[in-house]
Amino acid sequence: MTEIKNRSEIVFLYDIKDANPNGDPLDENKPRIDEETGINIVTDVRLKRTIRDYLHDFKGYNGENEKDILIREIRDKNDIVKDMKTRARDFGKNKKEIEDNLLKNCIDVRLFGGTVALPKDSVTFTGPVQFKIGRSLNKVELKEVGHSFTMAGKGKNEEGEGPKAGSLASEYVVNYSLICFYGIINENAAKHTQLTKSDVGLLLEGMWNGTKNLISRSKAGQMPRLLLKVNYKEKDYHIGDLDGDEMIKLVSEKNEEQIRDISEITLDASKLVEKLNKNKDKIESINLKVDDRVNIDLDGLDKEIPINEIQIK
Repeated sequence: MTEIKNRSEIVFLYDIKDANPNGDPLDENKPRIDEETGINIVTDVRLKRTIRDYLHDFKGYNGENEKDILIREIRDKNDIVKDMKTRARDFGKNKKEIEDNLLKNCIDVRLFGGTVALPKDSVTFTGPVQFKIGRSLNKVELKEVGHSFTMAGKGKNEEGEGPKAGSLASEYVVNYSLICFYGIINENAAKHTQLTKSDVGLLLEGMWNGTKNLISRSKAGQMPRLLLKVNYKEKDYHIGDLDGDEMIKLVSEKNEEQIRDISEITLDASKLVEKLNKNKDKIESINLKVDDRVNIDLDGLDKEIPINEIQIK
């Protein structure tokens, strides 16, 4: 039986500067921008990839000791990437065996669900953890950055040096983006994927540390800033829309496109605090982690709501 009895909502903020939080492969890999509003968009797929990579690289979910990540690149002995039908054979010979082992071994299936195609059937789990598309709290400025590079050609001259060819390339980054994600943990779907409290703890750790440790060329400099999880007393109940209607509003003396650092921002969470206080009788507790550099006032939360700091290792 699942350990997740009631619903939870998650609000997660992180920022990035002079980098690309989520490139669009259909648009020269440019950062995704809502052209009407100037808001930076990051897909839920990107956030889930961050969490999966952290659990694989740092928490031992690498296919050993019955701990695995289903959605990851695995190559066979011929160095060919396994498709999902081939991947399914790693977990059993028949549908029931594959279902059982996916839930037993794969934390990303227990969290996010998944579909595995079989020769004449499929295995499908609806994930209890779902995220909306992330959106920046500020309008962003897109910047094109040019690069030059040289590559050695074939052949050598009398001095033994090969010819060199030069080329120019460009990439697109945002100067600064403070991104907000909203998520929900559905206790009903959690029953079917056998989600545990330990899994949820690793989810929060993966969001925080995974974002911080995503040190690729396009993501270096990402920093988690706020992680809030609201836990409810009643089954089938949640407030909803905790990221909407300026629940957390960015305030700065600068124009939004001119912001370059978290120190230039104050976060006004008065509407969020008001919403939580109105629903205090429905809230069991709040889990919270705030980065030291974030200027946000949450002292107005009703004292009847237990607030526990999220412990991130």
